Amino acid sequence: MSFIKNLEPEFAALPDELRATVIASLTKWDERVTELKLNITQTPEFSEAIVKVWCSSLFVAESCIRKPELLVDLVNSGDLSAIYNDNSYTEKLACKPVETQAELSPGTVCMPQACREQARLMTKLRDFRRREMVRIAWRDLAGWAELSETLTNLSWLADACIQYALDFLYREACELRGTPLLSDGSAQQIVVLGMGKLGAYELNYSSDIDLIFAYAEDGVLQDRKETTYGEFFTRLCRNLVKVLDEITVDGFVFRTDIRLRPYGDSGPIIMTFDGMENYYQTQAREWERYAMIKVRQVAGDFKTGAQLMAMFRPFVYRRYLDYGAFEELRSLKAQITQELRRKDRMENIKLGPGGIREIEFIGQAFQLIRGGNDKALQTRPILDVLQLLGERELLAPKDADQLNQSYRFLRRVENHIQQYQDQQTHDLPTDPAVQRILAYSLDYSDWTGFKQDLDQVRAQVHEVFDQVFSLSKQDGSTGSPRTGIIWACVADESELMGHLKECGIQDTGSILAAIKDFKNSIAVRRLTAKGAGVLDRLMPQLIEAMQQVDNPDETLMRILGLFEAVAGRNVYLSLLSENPGALSQLIKLSSASPWICDYLSQCPVLFDELLDTRSLYEPLKKADLDEQLKVLLAQIEVQDLEQLMVVLRQFKQLNVLRVAAADIMGAIPLMVVSDYLTYIAESIVGHVVERAWLMLTDKHGLPPVPSQFPTGLRHTHHPWRYTDNAAIGFAVIGFGKLGGIELGYGSDLDLVFLYDCLDGNAMTDGGKPISCAQFYGRLGLKVRHILDTKMLSGVLYEVDMRLRPNGDSGLLVSHINAYEDYLKNQAWTWELQALVRGRFIAGDAQLKAQYEAIRSRILSLPRDTESLKKEVREMREKMREALSTKDKDKFDLKQSKGGIADIEFIVQFGVLDQAALNVALTTYTDNVRLLEGLQQQGFMSKADEQTLKAAYCTYRDFGHKQVLQGDKAVIDEAEVAEMSAEVERIWHEYME
Repeated sequence: MSFIKNLEPEFAALPDELRATVIASLTKWDERVTELKLNITQTPEFSEAIVKVWCSSLFVAESCIRKPELLVDLVNSGDLSAIYNDNSYTEKLACKPVETQAELSPGTVCMPQACREQARLMTKLRDFRRREMVRIAWRDLAGWAELSETLTNLSWLADACIQYALDFLYREACELRGTPLLSDGSAQQIVVLGMGKLGAYELNYSSDIDLIFAYAEDGVLQDRKETTYGEFFTRLCRNLVKVLDEITVDGFVFRTDIRLRPYGDSGPIIMTFDGMENYYQTQAREWERYAMIKVRQVAGDFKTGAQLMAMFRPFVYRRYLDYGAFEELRSLKAQITQELRRKDRMENIKLGPGGIREIEFIGQAFQLIRGGNDKALQTRPILDVLQLLGERELLAPKDADQLNQSYRFLRRVENHIQQYQDQQTHDLPTDPAVQRILAYSLDYSDWTGFKQDLDQVRAQVHEVFDQVFSLSKQDGSTGSPRTGIIWACVADESELMGHLKECGIQDTGSILAAIKDFKNSIAVRRLTAKGAGVLDRLMPQLIEAMQQVDNPDETLMRILGLFEAVAGRNVYLSLLSENPGALSQLIKLSSASPWICDYLSQCPVLFDELLDTRSLYEPLKKADLDEQLKVLLAQIEVQDLEQLMVVLRQFKQLNVLRVAAADIMGAIPLMVVSDYLTYIAESIVGHVVERAWLMLTDKHGLPPVPSQFPTGLRHTHHPWRYTDNAAIGFAVIGFGKLGGIELGYGSDLDLVFLYDCLDGNAMTDGGKPISCAQFYGRLGLKVRHILDTKMLSGVLYEVDMRLRPNGDSGLLVSHINAYEDYLKNQAWTWELQALVRGRFIAGDAQLKAQYEAIRSRILSLPRDTESLKKEVREMREKMREALSTKDKDKFDLKQSKGGIADIEFIVQFGVLDQAALNVALTTYTDNVRLLEGLQQQGFMSKADEQTLKAAYCTYRDFGHKQVLQGDKAVIDEAEVAEMSAEVERIWHEYME
C-alpha cells in the first residue's frame, strides 16, 4: 500500500464523489503489482498523472489491472514518456516474430497450422494494440501530448497494424497458392486505401477504420486450381479484415469497415485499378467525391499505389470551380441532422449542430470547389485546410481561427468520451457520474461549466456553417412568388406579362417568349435533376433583380444567352444561386456591356471572379502579375506543355476580365486600360519565353554563350535556369500596339524574335545536342506555339510576325547582327515606320541593350524629307483605300481620314525625319510621348500636339467602348466630325 499512500495529495484533488472509486481501483492494481513482484519506476510526473488518468478512463484502469505488467513495461521502457515517430509502431511490431508471442488455448492447438499462425497473429496484434492504446490515452489524459500527437499516433498505429497483418497474411497465402505477378515479372501486392480520418492522420481514439482494397493487374496463378488473382486477393482481404476486426477474448485491433468501396456491400471486396477507374469515372455518386478528399494509401505496394492515387485526383478535384458542392454537402448535412433528430441524438459532438462534421464540411466545400485550381487545398488535414482558407480570405481570418480552435476543443472532447471505455461513441454522456468524470478529465470543476463552454463552441461553429452554406437564406433567396410563377409559366400569358411588367420589363411579350425559348432549349432540357433544381432557384432571383438596372430587357436577354451557353456546366449556375452578391455583379456588368456575357460564355471559369469585388475592380500591376503567374507556373512540370497553356489562358482571361470590369464601371481611365492590357501581355510573353527555354534546355542542354554571359552557369552539376534578365541570348521585340503600350481587348501581338550566339553551328551541351541556330529556331517556334495554339480555352494571343526581316519568307528568329544589317540596307520605309513603335518585351537584358542601340541608330539616320514624306503618304493612301469603311456617314476610328492611322503616320514620319537632329526622339514608343517629343523638337506647334493627343485618346476611348458593346470600331461620322476635320487639316499641313 506504500505506492497508494504516496498518492494522497492527488487523491485529495479528486472530486469527492469520484475519490472512493478511484482509490479502490488503484489499490487493486497496486496489489496485483505487489503480488507479481513487479518493480515500477516512480517519478513525480507519473504519480501526478496516474490518479487523473485512472479516474478518466475505465479502459486504462481495467487494462492495467488485467495485465499489471502492461503499465510497468510502458513506464520502465520509457515509452510512456517518449514521443513516438512515424516508424515507432512498425519497429516495435517487427522486433519479435509472431510465433514466439502468445500462448494458444488447447482448442487452438488442434487447428491446422495456418489457422494457428493466424490465431497467434491476432493475439499479438490485440496485445500490442491494447498496450499502445493505453499509452496514447495516458499521454492525452495526463496532458503530456498535444492533440496533433494523439491523432497522428492513433493513425500511425493503425497503419502499422494493417501493414504488419497484410505482410504476414500475404506471405502465408503465397506459400500456399503461389505469388501473383505483375506484367514485368515482379511480385504483385494489393493496395490498401485509408479513408476519412485515417487517411488524414486524424483518427479518433476509438474510431473504426474505413478501408478500400485494389490491385493493379489481373491474372491467373499456376496452382492446381488455376486461382485467379481476383480470387487470391479476395481471400487475402477477407483474412485481413478478420484479423483486424474480429472480437476475441483479447478484444479487437480496429473495427474495420469496407462499405465505402465501389458499389458498397454489393460490390466485390477488391477491384483492379481499371475497374476502379471505370467506376469512379462513370458510376460514382457525389458523396464518394467527399469521401475521397482524405483518401491515403496506408499499406501494400506503394509503387503501384501511386498510380491509383493519381487516378483519384481528377475525380475529386475538378479543373473548374465546382459550386454544386455547397448544395450537395448541405443536403447531406440535412439528412444527418434529420436522422439524429429522429433518434433524439442532437447532443452528438460529431454529427450534431456545431459539431466536428460541420467544420469538416466547411473545409471540404472549399476543397471541392477550388481544389482543382488551387493545389494547396488538396491537402488532407482539416486544420491545414482551415489555415489556408484564412490566409486566402476565403473565410474571414477570425472565422478560420475560431473554427481551428473549436475543432481542437471538440476533438479533445471526442477522444475523452471514447477513452473512458474504449467505445465508439460521439454522444455526450447522460449518466451524471460519467458526466462528472468527462468534465474532470477536461479540467472543468463541474459539468455545468463544461457544458456552457461546449454549447458556446458549437453555436459559433454552426453560425459559420450557416453563413458558408447560406442555410438561413435559402427560403428567402429564390425571388418573389411572381417571379417563381413567371419562370414556372403556370399562369396565362396576360398574367405572366403583367408580372414581368412589375419587374421592370418593357417588351413583356418578347421577353416572355425568350424565357420560354430558353426553358425549352436543348441545353436546359439536357440538365440533370440536380442542375434543373439549381436553375429553378436561380431564375426567379434573376428575374426579380431586373428592377436594379435601367435596361432590364437587354440585360435579361444577354444573361439568358450566357446561361444557355454554360448550362452544361451547371456548377456556374450553382455559384450564382449560392451567392446573391455574385449574381448582382453579373447583372450590373451585363447591363453595362454585352461583351461581358460573351466573354464569360467563352471562359466560364471566370465566374468565380464575380465573388470578390475587391479583386474584380482592381487590375494587377506588372510586378503583381509577374508574381501571381510565377506562383501558378511553379506547380507545373517543365515538360507539361498542355497544362502550361491551360494555366496561361486562364491567367490572361482572369486578368482581362478585371480590366474590363474596372473599365466598364469607370474605375480606371482609358490610358490605364491599355497599360493594364499591355502589362498582362508582357507578363505572359516573359513567362512563355522562360518556360520555352526550360523545356528546350531540359532536352538539349545550353547553347554556346556569348562572352558576356556568366561563365559559372555552365557547370553541369549546377544546372542553370532562366531568371529575370537572364543571359539567354534570345529576345522578343513587340511592335504596333504592344510596342506602343496601347493594347486593346482583342489586340493581336506583332512580334520579332532575335538571338545572339558565338557560332550558329556550335552545339548545345545536353543529352540531345543541336546547333545553336537550330536551338534558337526551335525556341522561337515553341514560344509562338504556346502563344497562338488554339485550345478549348481559346488562343492566348494571335501572333503576327510579318515584321521580321523578309516577312513571312524570312527566318522566324533573326541573329541580332543580321537584323541590323537588314534594317540598314534592305528594309522598306513602312518597316522603319513600324520600328518607331518597336520595344523590347522579354528575354536577355544584354540583347535588350543591343536592340535599343540598333533601333536608335537606324531611326537616327539622315533622310531626305520630301522622299520620306512621299513614301509615308503613299503607304497611308493605300491602306485607307483597302481598309477604310465604305459606308456613308460612318467613321472607321482607325482607317478613315482624320482617324488613328493618320495620327500614327504623322508621328512616324516626324520621328524618322527629326531623329537625326535629336536622338532623344528614339527613347519612347508610345504615340502620346512621341507627340510631346516632336512638339519640343519644334516639328509641330503646341496647339497641333494638343489636338492630335486629344483626338488620339478620344478615338481609343471610343474603340474600347465599341468592343465592350460588342461592336466594330466604326461610329457615326457626326460624333467626331469636328475632331476628324482638325486631324485631317494637320495631315495636309505636315504630309502634303
